[in-house]
Amino acid sequence: MSKQLYKAIILIILSAFCFALMNMFVHLAGDLPAVQKSFFRNLIAFIIAVFAMIKDRVSLKVDKKAYIPLFLRSFIGTLGILCNFYALDRLDLADASILNKMSPFFVIIFSIIILKENITMPQLLFVLGALVGALFVVKPSFSNTSAPPAFIALTGGICAGFAYTMVRLLGKQGVKGVIIVAVFSGFSCLFTLPFLIFNFTPMTFSQFIILICAGLSAAGGQFTITAAYTNAPAREVSVYDYTQIIFAAALGFLVFGQVPDLLSWVGYAIIVAMAIAMFFYNKHRSEAEQKKEV
Repeated sequence: MSKQLYKAIILIILSAFCFALMNMFVHLAGDLPAVQKSFFRNLIAFIIAVFAMIKDRVSLKVDKKAYIPLFLRSFIGTLGILCNFYALDRLDLADASILNKMSPFFVIIFSIIILKENITMPQLLFVLGALVGALFVVKPSFSNTSAPPAFIALTGGICAGFAYTMVRLLGKQGVKGVIIVAVFSGFSCLFTLPFLIFNFTPMTFSQFIILICAGLSAAGGQFTITAAYTNAPAREVSVYDYTQIIFAAALGFLVFGQVPDLLSWVGYAIIVAMAIAMFFYNKHRSEAEQKKEV
């Protein structure tokens, strides 16, 4: 396996941890509008991205062919965030989580359709296996699957999958990750600003600090997942995004005292097993291809 793929795997696992932290802080922030939480989530990432661009003297100028993918990544990605936050406020956490975690599966589907990336049957089975593991952990009831919030949660997962596919496309076009994050975060802030102005909910100082922490965590997740998908095909790394379920469970135990049950442990084992199987499968496949070239 190439060093680039190793790097992408580490980055997407790190992004999963950051997003698990973000969800923890969003939950701790309490009963605030989803748009308000989304604004702070993206504002911090935008500030960090702009500072990084200034520090490294990165020009915002990109090739014209990147305009549409950048817009789609920003617009669809923003819709995905709003759908996710909306669902988290209206569904059981388990139901909202598993519907949103459909995104790695949709990344692969969109990568096959849009980017013409091939996927082998074992790779597809590993991703589906990780999804089964996630089901064991969150144990969704889906008692209200016909309700609009459940449909919106699933829409959020689809939007995230499409947005990350655009990230992969932009990476293949040579667009720097910091530009992708800056454009997406800036667009999201502008998109949500009017809603924030007309529907602002006063916050306590502690809520403000918690939202800043959520924004910092989201920024870490945004930069690392962008780097991951620009460095490797979705079919080889998307399965590792399911480690967010494990990180979320660990944080739930440490912060909220939530103790995983037997089915959750089964789910963790399945997710880890699928990740390890994907790792060794890709390694074996890479070594076989190198022997053929020789």
